Amino acid sequence: MKLGVLLCDHVQPHLQADFGDYAAMFAAIISTSGIAVELQFFDVVNGEFPAHIDVCDCYITTGSKYGVNDDLVWLAQLTEFVLCLHRAKKGFVGICFGHQLIAHALGGSVEKSTKGWGIGIAKADIVKDTQWMVPKSQSINLVVSHQDQISTLPTDAEVLLTSDFCPFSMYKIGEHFLGIQGHPEFTRIYSYALMDSRRDRIPAGTITAAVGSLSWKTDDVLMMKWLLLFLQRTVQV
Repeated sequence: MKLGVLLCDHVQPHLQADFGDYAAMFAAIISTSGIAVELQFFDVVNGEFPAHIDVCDCYITTGSKYGVNDDLVWLAQLTEFVLCLHRAKKGFVGICFGHQLIAHALGGSVEKSTKGWGIGIAKADIVKDTQWMVPKSQSINLVVSHQDQISTLPTDAEVLLTSDFCPFSMYKIGEHFLGIQGHPEFTRIYSYALMDSRRDRIPAGTITAAVGSLSWKTDDVLMMKWLLLFLQRTVQV
């Protein structure tokens, strides 16, 4: 399976020495899945896009510091690319920013959450089981880092994971589009470094609570396996 990774941002330069860039994070977590995947990276935030949707079998996005409501040339181009994937029923997983982009592109809405920042490790409960969610689990813990949230889903979306903080934690559209708010590619250590770098904009109490959550077990390996199994099914159809 040839997977195109759409890079919608880059790790802050002063953190790259310790954590690498997003391409390295994705390569690392995907390598734990046991699924044969060939990766190709596209720096879409800097205007580098696949020449055609069939350059890869399926696609996945990174997160981003940008919001889906921003007026940016590359974002408009990415939105059109996502719409092309949807029309072709080609496999696509949106992570965090990408999760919100699917909703935004397909008729839903995304807004700043009235609950504030979602950071640290968050638990979401599974409300709809699927064949590709193996091994099974009743809930998922993942690192999160977001201010925006989906407020309205597209009409044909089906919620798979939910939490009080983020009701639409994971959803699918048909059998080819999947969005997840959490970050399976983020480690606890990177989560701490990221929130620490944003102390100028995140309330101190929110950071304190989030740091406390970093002792929780994460299901990053399991979730990445699920995402790849989902994409694998889209390739086999």
